[in-house]
Amino acid sequence: MSGHSKWATTKHRKGAKDSARAKVFAKLIRQVEVAAREGGGDVDTNASLRTMYQKAREASVPLDTIERAIKRGTGELEGVRYESISYEGYGPDGVAVIVETLTDNRNRTSAEIKHVFSRNGGTIAEPGAVSWQFDRKGIIEVKGPIDEDQLLEWVMEAGGENFEANGQNFTVTTEPHELGSVRDALEKSGATVLSAELTLVPQNSIPVDSESEAKKILRLMDAIDDHDDVQNVFSNFDISDEIIAAYEG
Repeated sequence: MSGHSKWATTKHRKGAKDSARAKVFAKLIRQVEVAAREGGGDVDTNASLRTMYQKAREASVPLDTIERAIKRGTGELEGVRYESISYEGYGPDGVAVIVETLTDNRNRTSAEIKHVFSRNGGTIAEPGAVSWQFDRKGIIEVKGPIDEDQLLEWVMEAGGENFEANGQNFTVTTEPHELGSVRDALEKSGATVLSAELTLVPQNSIPVDSESEAKKILRLMDAIDDHDDVQNVFSNFDISDEIIAAYEG
């Protein structure tokens, strides 16, 4: 499984265990606000906003909180203007890392992200140094169990690319611009969609067999993800479920 999938699974389990709910809410609200600012406040015509809206609702962000974020984005309410900045770098064992942030202070965020990398065994790289190793895709998580032949038929009819088993569930891959339409089509067909988001998928993964190196990588990912301005963090590591379980323990 890719670094994205492994880290996403780890984050979901971690989020269920700790009390970081307020921080998760704040990040999702910021994403909703920016999506509304860039494409308007109508979820029917703004695909990015629709995705962020659904993601926030899936995380149990209150509806009135989401609506206020949309109004701040469209200018109906006063709000802070956020800038989207991505950082590229390397973690322990040479794994590639991409960090996506939304910030109201570019200089502060840049300095802090660089510090997080250096403090946790990583290094910041020049723009473009590692991004060529990733493809942007839509990822839809479908609840299982479900007949794989039936799911394949639904995915192909909906315009998705492929799917793979992810534990008891299934991960469907789409082109970025097809994410919303494929999600809607799968739901109409009868599939239960757990989540849908745009992500970066590594073209190739780096196996990390050393438990000590794997834990260093996961500590770096945790530290980056914990930063208030960080919205997403992607990597191309491949760490076994057993090592991840040991890290969580």
